[in-house]
Amino acid sequence: MITERSHETTQVADSEMARTASFFRDNHRYVFLGTSALALVGVFLSMQPRPDMSFLRGAYGLEVVLYWILVVWLVLSGVALMLKLLHWEDYAEVSPFLKKPLVDCVRWFSYLVWMVALVFIIDRVIMGFASAIHAGITADANPEDDLASAAYMVYNSLDIYRQGIINTILLAVIGTIFAFIIALLLVFARMQTIDRQDNDFVRFWKVVGRAFAIVYSTVIRGTPMMVQALIIYFFGFGLLKNSGMTVGEIGKVWSTFTAGAVIMTLSSSPYMLEVLRAGIEAVDKGQYEAARSLGLSQWQAMMKVVFPQGIRNAIPALSNEFIINIKDTSILSVVGVLDLMFVTTTVTGMYFKTTPVYIVAALIYLVLTMCANALLSAISKRMGATAGEGFEVSDLGRSHGDH
Repeated sequence: MITERSHETTQVADSEMARTASFFRDNHRYVFLGTSALALVGVFLSMQPRPDMSFLRGAYGLEVVLYWILVVWLVLSGVALMLKLLHWEDYAEVSPFLKKPLVDCVRWFSYLVWMVALVFIIDRVIMGFASAIHAGITADANPEDDLASAAYMVYNSLDIYRQGIINTILLAVIGTIFAFIIALLLVFARMQTIDRQDNDFVRFWKVVGRAFAIVYSTVIRGTPMMVQALIIYFFGFGLLKNSGMTVGEIGKVWSTFTAGAVIMTLSSSPYMLEVLRAGIEAVDKGQYEAARSLGLSQWQAMMKVVFPQGIRNAIPALSNEFIINIKDTSILSVVGVLDLMFVTTTVTGMYFKTTPVYIVAALIYLVLTMCANALLSAISKRMGATAGEGFEVSDLGRSHGDH
């Protein structure tokens, strides 16, 4: 078995190498157009000031040579374009650029242009970014440059940024887990039907449970999360205050973090309820009927047959809920939760700069959601659940604008 796997790995590696070699050997249709666009980028970057950490700073002669390589390519592309315009119908017959061996020379020259443009991109963009970050970190005062200023503010506020990111992740995880548990209970209540074997007591609670799940889902999904956050936080605060507790005692019991976790749970659970309901309804009804025909009760049929398959169907959409919850934690800053958005607002107040700080916050949220998406996609594939299996998850998700 080990030998077979090793052989398969070798075949895959050989196939990748063959494809790579074929790419460099083959002629590409839009070689002039694509390479010229990149050459223009390289020419533009070459005219920009060299950053402090530029590796071309002491190589002016080399930079001139690289610049003229790009210019020569642009001239060559211009000649090819003129030929194309003058001989639109018979370009393939009259153009020397489509004849051997010139076509091979053009292809290899295009690879050289790509390398030269890449050198300028690294030198001006990447090294420029590194220079600005270094300048911001080592500065004694807040620099004027936005990028250096962002680095300065983040570097000098690392402790609160770290705590804000940790709280954001914790709130999203806690809210998603408890919302899933509540959603399981709600979806079970939501899908209850009256069975002829039920007595009056059971029928009453089935009707009440179903009604509660419908009303709860309608109210929470129909109101903004910001309003929900304010109502839940101040309701809990007022309830404890009326019990005779002091503000300090209330802060220990009903902290902003605890309130944030409760808000995330209650706000996310109705959406998970609908996701789970759609996943369960996507299960073939014949399986439920077969389970009942084998003697299983309604509860047993749902818990042992229908629910496991429904949850598996809903995994992609449930994963989407976790990603949305990471972004929705930003709303909790209105009640003073120390999340990433609260930290961002605090830093803007400290340094009286807004744009660089909010851009940093957007990048951090982007990194968090991308990492979560990659992790959850891997888990979904491992569990054999894919988006679109059983039902359309795109219609069940929610956007940040819903709140």
